[in-house]
Formats: sequence, C-alpha cells, structure tokens
Amino acid sequence: MTFTISTTIKEISLNFQTESSLFSPKNIDSGTLAMLSAVDFLPNDKVLDLGCGYGVVGILAAKFAGEDNVVLCDSSETAVKYAKLNAETNLVPEIDIIQSNGFEHISDNNFTLILSNPPYHTDFSVAKHFIEEGFQRLAIGGRMVMVTKRLDWYKNKLTAIFGGVRIQEIDGYYVFTAEKRKQSKGSPKQKAKSCLSKKLQRKQKNRCL
Repeated sequence: MTFTISTTIKEISLNFQTESSLFSPKNIDSGTLAMLSAVDFLPNDKVLDLGCGYGVVGILAAKFAGEDNVVLCDSSETAVKYAKLNAETNLVPEIDIIQSNGFEHISDNNFTLILSNPPYHTDFSVAKHFIEEGFQRLAIGGRMVMVTKRLDWYKNKLTAIFGGVRIQEIDGYYVFTAEKRKQSKGSPKQKAKSCLSKKLQRKQKNRCL
C-alpha cells in the first residue's frame, strides 16, 4: 500500500510518496521532526542523512545547503527508491542517494553535519557503527545529531567518542548534538580514540599510512 504525505517543515512545503514497508509511512516520524527542530542548515553545509528512509531529512537539507552538498543513504533498496522519487518530486534531483549499510559505500569524510534517527528499538550495534565511523567522517567543527527515546547509552557513547554531547528533550525524544573538536595531545579526543572498536582503529591507522 502506498501513501502520500504533504507537510511543511521550516517553512518549506514538501511532498513524499511512501509505502507500508517503510518506517513511519503515513506521517513524518515525531522523532525526526524533533531532531529537525534542533538543527539549522547553513548554505554550503556538507550533510549526510544517515539511514534516510524515504528522504525527509536529506531533502529538507538540500533546500538550504544545496543539492550538491547532501548525501543520503539507507540499507533498504525500497527506501533508496522512494528517496530518489521524492527528491525528484521536491525539485532536488541532484542529491546523491546511495544504498549503503551504514558507511559501507560512503566515501566522503568531510561532512559538517551528520543526522540520524537510528533503530533504537534493536541492539546498539547499528548506533555504535554510526557514532564511531561518523566521528571519523566529520570535518573538524562538524556535528553529529541523533534522536532516540533512550538516554543513557547514547549519552555515554557520544561523550566517550566526541568528548562531550549536548542533549535536548523535545516531545518525548532526546536529541543529541556532538561536535568534533580539534584537540591537543592527551585531550578527550585521544580518550575517544581509545573507545573506538579495534576494526575502526585499524582502519584509521591505515588511512594515515
């Protein structure tokens, strides 16, 4: 079954086609709206919509930052199909939309903003990958913004990796904003590195060779 959603977010009118197999197919998810209420997109921001679903966050971002500066990805082939359709519908067809299991097929490493509404009702393996690898893919000064209904694990993980996190409670959701800061030796950045999985530590080392 297919659905049509017409909405206005940040004074931008948007239309989305969805189907029943996708996350929140009848209405824009309240957590996503809470996250977007806490974010301002700036011209020339480099944005990643991580786990894009049918494209709400990335398509809205493109209206402010420009199509060439936005990447969307999702592991679901159906989600990618509808995100592409919705990008066309909302007149931002040049957005880069990729089928990818997390960062698997994402080559960019200079994002200024990574946004995600992760599957927090499952185990934390997906969120762990998003946070650890997301830190590596942000430019200095870049921010990761996540929304969940769980507090402690995300607070502790983001603090461990980024050295700190800002938390806003909005409409029953927690919106986390963590910034990648330039740090000196012995700073929280080094402590954060030690919290990375061994696989990501090896990957980071190989990038430096």
